[in-house]
Amino acid sequence: MKITKETNTFCPKCNKHTVHKVKMYSKKPAGGMKVGNRRHNRKLKGYIGKVKGPVTPKKVGKVQKVLLECKECNYQIERVLGSRTRKRVEFATE
Repeated sequence: MKITKETNTFCPKCNKHTVHKVKMYSKKPAGGMKVGNRRHNRKLKGYIGKVKGPVTPKKVGKVQKVLLECKECNYQIERVLGSRTRKRVEFATE
């Protein structure tokens, strides 16, 4: 899926259509010492075996997100491209 590096779209902060810079959205890795991770590790610990729920099926596609940054006010908007897609997001070379 090819997208341009700049796009003209609506900015809710400026309340008008402006040019936005398009960046790849990247999720930060989850911290190892968060409460959910500690609880999960505590349940898996010991001789009981697997305790945490049934095995979840592998998802077919990935949710592709991009970050749009307004060039006038630097406000950032997150946008999902489609719902789930197998196509990788790449920037079109012009």
